[in-house]
Amino acid sequence: MLTLILIGDLLLVLKRPHVPSFKESTLWVAFYVALALIFAALMFILGDAEHGGQFLAGWLTEYSLSIDNLFVFVIIMARFSVPRKLQQEVLMVGIIIALILRGIFILLGASLIENFSWIFYIFGAWLVWTAIQQLRNHEDEDSETFIVRVLRKRVSITDEYDGVKLRTTVDGRRFFTPMIIVFIAIGTTDLLFALDSIPAIFGITQSPFIVFTANVFALMGLRQLYFLLGGLLERLEYLKYGIAFILAFIGVKLVLHAMHVNELPFINGGEHIEWAPEISTWMSLGVILAAMAVATVASLIKARLDAKRRGHTLMEEVPHFTEDAPRQHDQ
Repeated sequence: MLTLILIGDLLLVLKRPHVPSFKESTLWVAFYVALALIFAALMFILGDAEHGGQFLAGWLTEYSLSIDNLFVFVIIMARFSVPRKLQQEVLMVGIIIALILRGIFILLGASLIENFSWIFYIFGAWLVWTAIQQLRNHEDEDSETFIVRVLRKRVSITDEYDGVKLRTTVDGRRFFTPMIIVFIAIGTTDLLFALDSIPAIFGITQSPFIVFTANVFALMGLRQLYFLLGGLLERLEYLKYGIAFILAFIGVKLVLHAMHVNELPFINGGEHIEWAPEISTWMSLGVILAAMAVATVASLIKARLDAKRRGHTLMEEVPHFTEDAPRQHDQ
């Protein structure tokens, strides 16, 4: 049902392609956030507090990673000069690819966790490494992956877009359009974020149902969020630090959980490590909320201070007349 709602929203792009207004984007994002909160409330009422808390923590984690994913989408759109009127269709394809990839990784992750508890060690180490990589500047992101670079050398590609078509005809010859490169860049980005997001949420809950629903709700409204945030993403300078902290925290939590249920014979003789603490769902939820709040508030404060500083600099550059100084109209 959730997937159908998401697909229905995406198909609206095909029937009514346009750049959403600020008001329209705000209403859609608010609608999808409200849906997620209603779903969480139902889990609390029909289920229990533990699973409701797991969904909230998982959804917030995936939502924060989705916002980071959007930042890279912005870079890709700018890097390949995608016309604004085509960006909705590109985002639609990106979200569909993300949904498919995350579904595959959820199935694989659930199967691995069920059969190999030591996989938590690998998941935890991967997330800590990803957190370290996340601290690198976004400007270092390379939109042109190896596949894209090879494609540019081997395939004839036009300089102009032809709608969302991948192939076009110029002077009787068939060419690929730049859209093929954009889709490959978007798909590669989705793959990398799926590799991060699925281990991250499995660090909060091992329920495939909660993992899947949290991911679907995180992807809902992503297209509208892209147009709503717009240039604000570039102002959230400290967002990457908040996300890095969340990934590192969940990575450490996974390693501690792996130690607590340890079965590897070369670690503690294959016995569980009882002193390894289990971090509760509610502590995880608190850490995630605090990290995102601090990163967002700090980013907005810095953006405001930078704006004031630029304003003062501009005022200093404007020439000022003294009373004794000659004025142009007096000459």
